[in-house]
Amino acid sequence: MKRLLLSLTLAWTSLAPPPAAATATATATATAAAAAAAAAPAESAPALPATPAQWRAAALRDVEAAYRVTLANHAGARDPHNPAFLDHLAAARAHGLGLASRVGDGPGYVATLLAFSNRIRDGHAGAYPTFSFGAVRPTQWPGFVAAWRNDLFVHTAQDGAAREGERIVSCDGKPVRRLLEETVFGYFGRIAEEGQWWSESANLFLDFGNPFVPRPRRCLFELDGRRTERDLHWRPMPDAASAWIEASVTGDTLPVGLTELRKNLFWVAMPTFKPSAQERETYRAMYGQVRAERARFLDADAVIIDLRLNSGGNSQWSRDFAAALWGDGRVTRRADASDAREAVWYRASPGNIAHFQGLLEKSAAQGETSFERRLKTLVSDLRAAEAARQPYHVLDTGAREAPADPQADRPDDPPPFTRPVYVIVPGNCASACLDAIDVFKLFPNTRLIGAPSSADSTYMEVRSEKLPGGLARVVVPTKLYVNRPRGNGEFYRPDIPVTALRWTMEAFLDAVERDLARGTRP
Repeated sequence: MKRLLLSLTLAWTSLAPPPAAATATATATATAAAAAAAAAPAESAPALPATPAQWRAAALRDVEAAYRVTLANHAGARDPHNPAFLDHLAAARAHGLGLASRVGDGPGYVATLLAFSNRIRDGHAGAYPTFSFGAVRPTQWPGFVAAWRNDLFVHTAQDGAAREGERIVSCDGKPVRRLLEETVFGYFGRIAEEGQWWSESANLFLDFGNPFVPRPRRCLFELDGRRTERDLHWRPMPDAASAWIEASVTGDTLPVGLTELRKNLFWVAMPTFKPSAQERETYRAMYGQVRAERARFLDADAVIIDLRLNSGGNSQWSRDFAAALWGDGRVTRRADASDAREAVWYRASPGNIAHFQGLLEKSAAQGETSFERRLKTLVSDLRAAEAARQPYHVLDTGAREAPADPQADRPDDPPPFTRPVYVIVPGNCASACLDAIDVFKLFPNTRLIGAPSSADSTYMEVRSEKLPGGLARVVVPTKLYVNRPRGNGEFYRPDIPVTALRWTMEAFLDAVERDLARGTRP
């Protein structure tokens, strides 16, 4: 698949250990763009403004600067396939500046950047603080964590603040869905993507001090047909709550690896595609085991691929597993047929060229010769496009014809793998996590289990740039896909929804075993 070979930035950054996060959203599941901002080089905390006037000036300055950098470099700003992008960007600027004029403190500054970023309508773009939210105001909560399971429920509660499993009906006289639409989705997530309701709804009961939305004061709860109304008592959120928030979205997760949970039932944990050095070795050992023990997998009851906690990275890790399981040739032929019409356009701007030049110098210094060659060609092509006043360099991806009969086996293919494959999908699955599903779903024995996924725009391969003053970084996608099979904003829905409040391994195993017992096959 061509796109797997073209993610130079992600492929390069995945070789290095992940740096300390420079920012955090109120939930444990940051957007892809916020994660990209966090993946910027480690840097000392900036000096924060001391007065309301200074915070206001910083917000006005940084919204304007983020707008200018995005306009000058974002792959969508000159995209003839999406003329609405510039309208969204202009609306983001206008809304951001309107809020910035009312800022008087750090939380207002943070909320302004989140609102600006949200209205660009691209999860791979935006401006995000370089300091933690807690540096300006510790996050508060009402003593419980909420989780979306096609409605909002109490997932975890402390000191009797609520009861686990209660449905949250309304707050302050407003139905909870309306509250989420009016408050959370103006700052976090993308309302049209069903998976974002799973990953972002907890923010309704996490208060980082946003001055532009009121926090709920009194809510109506329902359990076993009985309704109870309670006042919410907001207090500083304990450190332990971060793990509870993450668990509300992803449940219990395993480290990278392959486990035979019972005879002939294999569990493949893929919680990251930005692996550490040890995780990279584990991935490679896993591929080798699948190839070496192919006969065992051909006789498996099922293979469960667990993508919980996965926030993207380098798509090659999932592609290599698919090749080991189904066969290299089969994966290549089907993927090439799927994206035969796909093209990749890189935005040729001085900022993007400087970014790739920096990656080229880093790869040369560290002896990564394959990346060095590819980056050298890309930098040269981008400079040529800029000199010719062309907004994009259209990447030459080679032959454009789809292979003849890509579904047919070839003599050199290994025996076909036709046993059931279940892919556990979390609501925050996006970017390279979605690329993994794209590959796995090329084969009819794959079924999705869990939640709806999030979605991607067609703008990818991000870089980040510090804004003047050092309080924020702007995140910019450098390339766009044209004719990508999975369209802009498209997401996956599960074949087998799992709406259990606690996403335990046991809950998924039970769902898989019941499906196997029914004899369900794709």
